[in-house]
Amino acid sequence: MIATAKLNFITGNKNKLAEVRAILGNVVEIDSQAIEIPEIQGSIEEIAKEKARRAAEEIGGPVLTEDTALGFRALKGLPGAYIKHFLSALGHDGLNKMLDSFEDRSAEAVCTFAFCRGPGEEPILFQGRTEGIIVRPRGPLNFGWDPIFEHNGMTYAEMDKEEKNRVSHRYKALVKLKQWLEEGHLYLDSAVALYIIILLTIEFHNYLFVKSFARFL
Repeated sequence: MIATAKLNFITGNKNKLAEVRAILGNVVEIDSQAIEIPEIQGSIEEIAKEKARRAAEEIGGPVLTEDTALGFRALKGLPGAYIKHFLSALGHDGLNKMLDSFEDRSAEAVCTFAFCRGPGEEPILFQGRTEGIIVRPRGPLNFGWDPIFEHNGMTYAEMDKEEKNRVSHRYKALVKLKQWLEEGHLYLDSAVALYIIILLTIEFHNYLFVKSFARFL
């Protein structure tokens, strides 16, 4: 499919932008903008939708946003969508200490991409989930909580790019989004909107014709 539409991915992270372009670039043209969007409190889905709505209002057009969550089963899903703040405050060791009094160290990584067509439109969500366990840091320490999230015996930080892509929550969400775009939903809905506009225009002209003709009766 030839990329004829443009989509703004709201991010200031060059690595995330490169990953999204690598997967979606043959389906839709990806631009990026870094804007500050105040986050609400709520579920993963509520936060993702509200972020996309506000971004669409700010940009005035179609946007793609991403939210990541890491939930500890022993803590009933916490830190969840607030993992960024927990990591900043506690670090890798502090996150581990949160689970030191529990036998269950299992966790779920969740990535949610939200697509919003524009101001006033309802966002559509695409989620990817990966199960793992929380461990002491292993591997490079420079990419978020990757060093403490272990899946199938390796932390995200220990995996090379190809290995991580096969199992990562972000990649799974992007694949779902790509499939949706390849099915033509982005273009189909635009065509439907144009068709409706044409029909309304025809109806309006018919109305004017009938109104003008009635004057001669």
